[in-house]
Amino acid sequence: MSDAQEKSRWRAFLDSELFYNFRHSPTAIAGAAIVLLVVLIALVGPQFTVQNPYNMAELNLGDAYKPPFWMEGGDPRFLLGTDQQGRDMVSAMVYGSRVSLVIGLLGTLMASGIGIVLGLASGYFGGKVDALIMRFADVQLSFPSMLIALFLMSMLGRSIANILLSLMLVGWVRYARTVRGETLRVKKCKYIGATHVIGLPNWRILYKHILPNVFASIVVLSTIQVGGFILTEATLSFLGLGVPISRPSLGMLCNDGFTVLYSGLWWVSILPGLYIMIIVFGINLLGDFLRDEMNPKLK
Repeated sequence: MSDAQEKSRWRAFLDSELFYNFRHSPTAIAGAAIVLLVVLIALVGPQFTVQNPYNMAELNLGDAYKPPFWMEGGDPRFLLGTDQQGRDMVSAMVYGSRVSLVIGLLGTLMASGIGIVLGLASGYFGGKVDALIMRFADVQLSFPSMLIALFLMSMLGRSIANILLSLMLVGWVRYARTVRGETLRVKKCKYIGATHVIGLPNWRILYKHILPNVFASIVVLSTIQVGGFILTEATLSFLGLGVPISRPSLGMLCNDGFTVLYSGLWWVSILPGLYIMIIVFGINLLGDFLRDEMNPKLK
């Protein structure tokens, strides 16, 4: 693609109704700002933290359970206090957010990949293919998603790969049902009938003509799903069935502080929980804006 074409596309985006509405939506701007800030902290934050909280050589048990700096006994080195191992809470939350964000994004990518393929096949081919996929989806939807994730993690064991697999198996259903519904709508259009007349193969019709027209719904669902997967991973880690101890996430930090929560050491558990809330809140604000803008029924 030439520089002129790239500039033309960028200019078209800046002049679009979507970007105009974004600039005039305080909630969308707030959501985007929160998401951007969280991503920047996860990417560059480790360069500015006082320690690597998962390098035992940098930890000192003498610093354990120091309160935030504004409380009596606080240490200016540890702005939000420390946990039972002397880990700086700011450093632990920065490193933990990297794991949580990666799991949320990769889990969404994997679930969407499976769900899109099955949803396209179900909506386009119909018949037995549709019946088989949708009945399986109906059976899975009859169980709570968290219960399925707990069962899978208890069987597979704690690892990042296993939690990604569990999230994929839990999350594909929503994508499949959404994409199937959009595919049923799009395939009734006259231009899809024209593609059959000229003899285009099914894979080309699905990839070139149907998928682009259901992509908006996929984007909207994905923004919501990322936040949902971050919460699911945090819940699993809090229950001791999430990521391994060697790669702790924000959910595991909440778990570490739960045993001392009622001893007055609230910051060990509450602060990571608040950070999870802020991350998911920002993602949901942005997702709500995209849903309103990309859903033609809400126009």
